[in-house]
Amino acid sequence: MTLTTTAVLVPLLPFLGAVAGLLLGRRAPGFVRPLAVLPTLAAAVLTMTVAVGQGTGPATDIATELTPTGSIPIDLALHIDGFAALIAVLVGVVATCVQIYSTGYLRDDPRYPSYAALVSLFTSAMLLVVYTGDLMLLLVGWEVMGICSYFLVGHYWETEAARAASLKAFLVTKLGDVPFLFGIFALAADAGTFRITGILGSVAAGGLDHPTLIALLLLAGVAGKSAQFPLHTWLPDAMAGPTPVSALIHAATMVAAGVYLVARLLPVFAASAAALVVLAVMAALTMVGSGLAALAQDDIKRVLAYSTVGQLGYMLGALAVGDRGAAVFHLISHGAFKALLFLGAGVIIHAAGTNSLAAMSRMSGLARRIPDAYWTVTVALLALAAIPPFAGFFSKEAVLGAAEHAATGHAHGIPGAAGWTVLVSGLLTALLTAAYATRLWLLAFKGKGAEVPDHGPQPVAMNAVLWVLFVPTVALGLAAPFLPGWFDGRSLAPTLTTSVLGTGIALVGGLVTYAAWRHTTALAARIPLGAVVAAPDATPALAEEVAIDIHAPAYGDNAGAPDPADPGRLLLGPLQRHAAVGFHLDTVYSALFVRPVRAAAVLVRFLDREVVDTYVRGAGTAPRLLGAAVRRAQTGNVQTYLAALLAGSLVLAVAAVLVATGTGA
Repeated sequence: MTLTTTAVLVPLLPFLGAVAGLLLGRRAPGFVRPLAVLPTLAAAVLTMTVAVGQGTGPATDIATELTPTGSIPIDLALHIDGFAALIAVLVGVVATCVQIYSTGYLRDDPRYPSYAALVSLFTSAMLLVVYTGDLMLLLVGWEVMGICSYFLVGHYWETEAARAASLKAFLVTKLGDVPFLFGIFALAADAGTFRITGILGSVAAGGLDHPTLIALLLLAGVAGKSAQFPLHTWLPDAMAGPTPVSALIHAATMVAAGVYLVARLLPVFAASAAALVVLAVMAALTMVGSGLAALAQDDIKRVLAYSTVGQLGYMLGALAVGDRGAAVFHLISHGAFKALLFLGAGVIIHAAGTNSLAAMSRMSGLARRIPDAYWTVTVALLALAAIPPFAGFFSKEAVLGAAEHAATGHAHGIPGAAGWTVLVSGLLTALLTAAYATRLWLLAFKGKGAEVPDHGPQPVAMNAVLWVLFVPTVALGLAAPFLPGWFDGRSLAPTLTTSVLGTGIALVGGLVTYAAWRHTTALAARIPLGAVVAAPDATPALAEEVAIDIHAPAYGDNAGAPDPADPGRLLLGPLQRHAAVGFHLDTVYSALFVRPVRAAAVLVRFLDREVVDTYVRGAGTAPRLLGAAVRRAQTGNVQTYLAALLAGSLVLAVAAVLVATGTGA
């Protein structure tokens, strides 16, 4: 089987599995799990085959015209190079792990067949984005992922949180997709083709007339899909969906699509210095803001969600300084340990006996009950905090090294301002990342909250997947010396300056957080049971999800109240309540967009009811009244008719006489 045929089968197999799952889910429930796992597993194996066959050789690029358009043709195009092949492997492996994990996590869910089919379709769409060589086909996969995320985030549609989150995710990403679509059209109009190779060739020849406009339009779509400031607000709320879906979205699909697009079309963005500076500023604001927000969250999945937002900022920061290799390396590394973190969080949530959310401040005694999750999540958090020798250290240092290279003026064509912006914000984010990673570990595994009832052993499928993802989390950094040939040839080895700074800052962040935790724990030991009040960021929706009433005890004397030993409150101080709600960005959007739209809707309804409907009602009322008056005259009495006739004749006669008299005069 040729490389081309194998590559075509990669997105096709999960698609066929999704179709079969939707058709046979209710009729043949015994086939649901095999149809969910086997096509995705086969696609993952084929991605590895493609990666081995492609290697570091010249890109595979073939195409056939899909349909004549009269202007710019749309092609069924395949474009595979080293970094596309590796990202496809990441997507296939993570999707397979998610499908296997879901067989245990959702084993009693009556909607598992549709869920599994949507996950397969989600996987197929992302693989299409990765392998396609035509922007219009990429757009198809891009939008299919959007609709799949809508259904998957809203899987628990019985809850208001899930319904609102799915709608918010769909609308916010569509807000970015509108300018993104215009950006694709503008890019194709300038380059004369939708083919990626043709576009890159046109950029190299200086054929783009509006590079800044095109880059900014595309960035709007990237900000929505990859949850970057200011369109990142949908991602934390999307945690209302099943935890395996969160792992898939955060590690290998959807949010990775925006980073992949910028990496694929990096020369388009590099053609505009202004676009690179905008990209750097967007990444910097996203990194720092999400780090502060993560440090203030109580729900474990929201911490990880804000963490994903920040790590995506690292990737886009690397692209802003022109280093595609560092960005893609961190994308792959992050995909491994973030999938492990989310699936580990799923084990924690499963142990807590809830559907999708778990408040860390209410956890206690979990480390000894879920040892597999304890050890694997601990290592994944070390990788997230970029502690050597784990994968996150090597990939994050590659980003910081690229930023330092650009900041010191050694990156040709890259503004120094972009380099300094990414470098400073990246180092500050390293401090915040280590702080919230340490806080998560302390509260989840060493917390003094209520003892959660034991809900039995974890399914084998769930624990086994954690150890599968544990391997790349530990060992992927060792591949750094061999990866430059798969990307652009630039070294991914850590530099001394950024390694010392980054690791030192991370250690400071972890140690300070630990010290704050010890201090707050000592203070909490002196607080009488029942004296602790609910956290200001605790919401009834969260309490409902974790089956805890925030106003009344549930598990023991002091249950229902958050663990007072929360180092995040001490570290953030008065900033904590603002960071806990995402710095009120949703409130700003509500004031700027939601309320005006609702006010306009009320005005339109008033005008329709009181003005337009008045004319409509009047048009019907006048003939009705006239008809009623005429109907009253039709009595059926002949004498009445004769009297009226004589009266009318008399009136006409008098009128005629008056007219004649007036004329004679």
